[in-house]
Amino acid sequence: MSGRREAGEDVAGAGWIRVPVGDDAARWATRGHSRKVLLVVHNVTSATRLLDILPLFHDDFRVQLLATSPGSSAFRAGLAELLADTEVPVLPWEQAVATPVDLAISASFGGQLRALSGVLTVMSHGVGYTKRLAAPNTQHPTPGSGRAREAGEAPVFGMSREWLLTEDGAPVADSLVLSHPEQYERLCTVCPEAAPSAVLAGDPCWDRMLAARTYRDRFRRALGVGRGRRLIVLTSTWNPESLFGDDGDDVLPSLLPRLTSELPTDEYRLAAVLHPNIWHGHGPGQIRAWLHRARRASLALIDPLEGWRQALIAADAVIGDHGSVTYYAAALGTPVLLGAAPLSGLAPDAPVHEFVRTAPRLDPALPLRPQLETLLDHHRPPPEPAEFTSSVPGESATLLRRHFYDVIGIPEPDGPAHLEPLPLPPYEPSVHAVPLLVLTRLLGSGEVAVTRYAGPIAPDDDTGEAHTAIHEDTWETDQLDLADVVFRYSDANDLRFGSPARWTAEVLDRHPHCALAAYVTGPRSCVLRTRAGALLHLDADSGADADPAAYASALHAWLAAGKSLDELTAQGLTVRTGETGHRVTVTPV
Repeated sequence: MSGRREAGEDVAGAGWIRVPVGDDAARWATRGHSRKVLLVVHNVTSATRLLDILPLFHDDFRVQLLATSPGSSAFRAGLAELLADTEVPVLPWEQAVATPVDLAISASFGGQLRALSGVLTVMSHGVGYTKRLAAPNTQHPTPGSGRAREAGEAPVFGMSREWLLTEDGAPVADSLVLSHPEQYERLCTVCPEAAPSAVLAGDPCWDRMLAARTYRDRFRRALGVGRGRRLIVLTSTWNPESLFGDDGDDVLPSLLPRLTSELPTDEYRLAAVLHPNIWHGHGPGQIRAWLHRARRASLALIDPLEGWRQALIAADAVIGDHGSVTYYAAALGTPVLLGAAPLSGLAPDAPVHEFVRTAPRLDPALPLRPQLETLLDHHRPPPEPAEFTSSVPGESATLLRRHFYDVIGIPEPDGPAHLEPLPLPPYEPSVHAVPLLVLTRLLGSGEVAVTRYAGPIAPDDDTGEAHTAIHEDTWETDQLDLADVVFRYSDANDLRFGSPARWTAEVLDRHPHCALAAYVTGPRSCVLRTRAGALLHLDADSGADADPAAYASALHAWLAAGKSLDELTAQGLTVRTGETGHRVTVTPV
């Protein structure tokens, strides 16, 4: 082969970048004298923690950020897209190893981290270092590491000799970031050689949640959780023993339909927070397919990168497992029920082990609503989760930036260090696209109680006159002809449906059994048409925040009981969902 290099061929290797680093970067880079900070991203999970600390370098023209991936994680899906979204230059691993950097930051172990040239800082990507994980084949046994393996126990990830030391017994990390002194005590016990590398600098993920608690009501409204409604968050870490896993009793597939059948949909909202390794290990499309009916029953599937912290802050209760998200929820003071609670995969001396051992358990064999109500009524937040999550709450930005700039060897920027405030999630209202079983009771003059279930069978202890309400876009199209109420959500000016008046007339003509058609035009309003031909506009008062389709079901129940429509147009309608009343004005169009 000729020794000549073709025009445009990379200087050192295929895929190597030339700007802002590379063999001839000095020729092309506009700012070539900056200090280099390399983000070592193993997978999407570890990326979440690295994204937490990116703002610590904002506005500093002296620092050039770079990123790379060692390729050692089994969970590589989604990583290329995430790195592209950061718009930070991404180096192939071989180029990262060959490139002099001042600081390398990783939120995980694994891969040949010691091959990097810069000072290596390793952070946790969860609540400290709590889980057992067998060291990969690329990790060689280190002195004293055999006893745990002989006992059949995997080493603790990030808190064991197998993970902390190289083959020759040197610490992998130059600096190991800890969030609490209890981690330092464990480190001194299990691997004293790595103890000098410890840096106590708090937990930036936790600090972002603490700073955002004041916006809890906004996060709840973003998820469509109004007055008198409770948000129940299901959360699962990855691995077969988790809540989402299929070892043991495989709880979740049977739990989801029961939750929608046993919890009134206007009194409870469900959301799911799944570990990024579940998302990207099995594929987001597969996750959505597995949760298809639950999502159509208004389960909110929370983005594992951006939205999960906000959902935790908004939650009234969490059904979880031994993962970090469950522990963060407990640290926030949120009531927790454990749907999976394996202890064998946890470090026995870590605080999360004691929490999982003692936290209340969900009993799948018993009715679910009484368990949740008992939990909520009698909850007393244990102090340990908040205490052990961080010993320096609110100070991680200051401590981490100080550490990073000490390593880089330049003064910190002027002004205080800040983390990015948690953004307000997009509005995600409850949209019920499965047939709803509706139970109604007339309580008095113009007042109707409505209880709706997104499952085919109501709990035995619930009573009332029953009817079926179905979204026009339901997948269960065979049941539309049996619906008493057909509804949809759309803008009043959506030309595809002509107008609300035209759509309601078409629905009643298409479905002879249907007694009422409701076109929901906004969060507090709908237009409906009765079988008798009355076209009505329902407008809820500013304090009302239930689904307007529930108002339509209340009006249907009123008319089905032989009551006068004139009474409602004269005095209005009060719709009661649970303990909450919603005032609605009824106006003939």
